[in-house]
Amino acid sequence: MSNFYNQTRAASSLMRRLKRSLINPTAVTRPRCFTTAEGHRPTLVHKRSLDILHDPWFNKGTAFSMTERDRLDLRGLLPPNVMSSEQQIERFMVDLKRLEVQARDGPSDPNALAKWRILNRLHDRNETMYYKVLIANIEEYAPIVYTPTVGLVCQNYSGLFRRPRGMYFSAEDRGEMMSMVYNWPADQVDMIVVTDGSRILGLGDLGVQGIGIAIGKLDLYVAAAGINPQRVLPVMIDVGTNNEKLLKNPLYLGLQQHRLDGDEYIAVIDEFMEAVFTRWPNVIVQFEDFQSKWAFKLLQRYRNTHRMFNDDVQGTAGVAIAGLLGAVRAQGRPMIDFPKQKIVVAGAGSAGIGVVNAARKTMARMLGNTEHAFDSAKSQFWVVDANGLITDERENIDPDALPFARNTNEAGRQGLREGSSLVEVVRQVRPDVLLGLSGVGGLFSKEVLEALKGSTSAKPAIFAMSNPTKNAECTPEEAFSIVGDNIIFASGSPFRDVDLGNRQIGHSNQGNNMYLFPGIGLGTLLSGSRIISDGMLQAAAERCG
Repeated sequence: MSNFYNQTRAASSLMRRLKRSLINPTAVTRPRCFTTAEGHRPTLVHKRSLDILHDPWFNKGTAFSMTERDRLDLRGLLPPNVMSSEQQIERFMVDLKRLEVQARDGPSDPNALAKWRILNRLHDRNETMYYKVLIANIEEYAPIVYTPTVGLVCQNYSGLFRRPRGMYFSAEDRGEMMSMVYNWPADQVDMIVVTDGSRILGLGDLGVQGIGIAIGKLDLYVAAAGINPQRVLPVMIDVGTNNEKLLKNPLYLGLQQHRLDGDEYIAVIDEFMEAVFTRWPNVIVQFEDFQSKWAFKLLQRYRNTHRMFNDDVQGTAGVAIAGLLGAVRAQGRPMIDFPKQKIVVAGAGSAGIGVVNAARKTMARMLGNTEHAFDSAKSQFWVVDANGLITDERENIDPDALPFARNTNEAGRQGLREGSSLVEVVRQVRPDVLLGLSGVGGLFSKEVLEALKGSTSAKPAIFAMSNPTKNAECTPEEAFSIVGDNIIFASGSPFRDVDLGNRQIGHSNQGNNMYLFPGIGLGTLLSGSRIISDGMLQAAAERCG
């Protein structure tokens, strides 16, 4: 555990650099090395001539020296002027600025998607230069390769697809996965991000098009944690889709059938896990954007026997804990007051319940880590879903949400009942923190924010954590203009700071998993831990905060 903590400190240093880069992009322009042993060694390449130029892992384009051109049979296949990587990047950036508008597919194609198209073309032909551009311009391009633009990419992926990246395992491949996994050319893989496309960000079931989120996450593992790009693998497990629009689209690239469920679904995931861990026993697998009904079940099924974690359940929870602890400090209160915080949570999916579980454990640890402390800590949370406040009167309550169902009599004494609206809950509870993980854009309406003005905290915190941008529960402008200047605001997707007048700035902090999951992966990789425990995740969250 101490070894992981030390490695996580190193990882969190990288995360702090990334955070600083969101203000000062020059903070990450220094050359960086990759974490694998091969990172400092020359690579033995068996390809020659055009095969080298067509391989994005090894293609350096005009940066090949004359000696390399002679050895690799490249002389005459490139313009004669040898350019440095810095010159290449400068030329690319000039071209990118010129092409941004021209690359748009009509008025419906946002400028961010045009940037993604151009970067993706670079990724297809020269990975080294792609990651150099990403690292050197992390402030501008993290929102392009990851949230919020990645959501738009996933929605349109069947139309954007040009060149395969990653692996696809489908329900049609049952019984074949053990042999399929050897089709991937890398002998060693350190990091896999896998999704079944069932719940991409807050956009719902996108089926096979969800591969875009796995690709985007791994781009940040490379750029923020220094993982060797030749040792990462994005994976899509296609078990069908329940998205009727995709099922009726003849251009959809995935299986055009409804999703597998029950034991059939579990059998597919089991076969995938057995295959990848047989070929790469030390790989780390991050589960990404699985719908709530499977997220917790799969986490509990594999977490004690495999190097894996679920970013939506555990990564979101870690970032939220870091933000909640930071909010206590920003409110000028001692950290021991965290267990006294009243927290209203909007959203009872895998992310929302993951956060309240982690926050409850953190509170219990501060109160002595006893059974009584753990039991009493749950009273600090009011969980509201699409049907209102969850109480023990709720029929067919999700087992994962059951521990946080409010006692009906206790709720009644607060003027609340089963199904009370979010406005009613905020008005009666007067919370210190309003935490949004609902995936419902604009959920924190004017009425909800007006109710928060009655908070017992002198500096209430508003966390609009849902992604992408259009799904944020509110904007910082709305929060500051309605609740007042003296609040703490954080969101999952990036927003600009707010000019409050009189030279005052309302800071829009970003509370996104991108500040945590690269550190979890890197810390696990370097420490050699066989599993990713709650204690490791707690250490990562504390370092992130």
